[in-house]
Amino acid sequence: MKKVTLIPGDGIGPEIVEACRRIVEAVGVEIAWDLQEAGADVMEKYGTPLPTHVLDSIRANKVAMKGPITTPVGSGFRSINVALRKELDLYANLRPARSIEGVRSPYRDIDLVVVRENTEDLYAGIERQVDEDTAESIKLITRGASERICRFAFEYARREGRRKVTAVHKANILKFTDGMFLEVARKVAQDFPDIEFEDRIVDNMAMQLVQKPHIYDVLVLPNLYGDIISDLCAGLVGGLGVAPSANIGDEIQVFEPVHGSAPKYTGMNKVNPTAQILTGVLMLHYIGEEEAANRIYDATTAVIAEGKTVTYDLGGEAGTSDMADAIIAKL
Repeated sequence: MKKVTLIPGDGIGPEIVEACRRIVEAVGVEIAWDLQEAGADVMEKYGTPLPTHVLDSIRANKVAMKGPITTPVGSGFRSINVALRKELDLYANLRPARSIEGVRSPYRDIDLVVVRENTEDLYAGIERQVDEDTAESIKLITRGASERICRFAFEYARREGRRKVTAVHKANILKFTDGMFLEVARKVAQDFPDIEFEDRIVDNMAMQLVQKPHIYDVLVLPNLYGDIISDLCAGLVGGLGVAPSANIGDEIQVFEPVHGSAPKYTGMNKVNPTAQILTGVLMLHYIGEEEAANRIYDATTAVIAEGKTVTYDLGGEAGTSDMADAIIAKL
């Protein structure tokens, strides 16, 4: 039996995590859930939003699934997600974007995967106040981090039977930092002659994804561009409510949806659990439960396509738990 750290989060997190947990159990996968608390709700109890014992649990189990956690804008504690990536060296952020029948979008048949470097770039947080009117932030790109994220993207493409990897950069202007990232990507590509390789300048990439997204497959990007482009790709398939995500290291994986915790909907049994459920599908793929993952994906997309028992944002009137019940019935 696989042991998995389960972090419900706060806001709507506990509701959508419970929906996902019930569906995973209904498909017949035996998982021992190691329940752990983190986030704003545990600050008073532990004095930190990310207690040490939560990290210890993830390190021991190697796999974690979490719900969204509130991060105050402009004040309060640092993002739990950023802290987890740093503490556990979860260097690859995997963001699939795949069209689902029944989800409103001007596009059809989108099937993209964004691979975002997770540990450096401007997100390293190397900043200082130069003077009263000037602030400075350092963009840090290293050869080692660039190589491992590019290699991850190519290995993922080969393993998943994908045809092409596109490296995204701004090396025409940022000749040292993005220049190094592009140089490394080209070198790594030589080790994967079975996978087509190309590169795109990031602003052109944004335009191309809107104009002709179907010609792209796997995109590999430094941290900041990856953050932006992954949300663009989510927009192509209907938004963050259907966007799963995984943060992956050499030994540890943490799976989470990318949308926020929506505190105003807490306890209302109203929000769409699809992103969390598809995140659970990603997790099952990574722990080798391929059949169960595929069954949950098929059941979830079938319920959405029918449109009878779906949440308000999908055009229905069902609650979070009702939609989970419908997916379990479909299983």
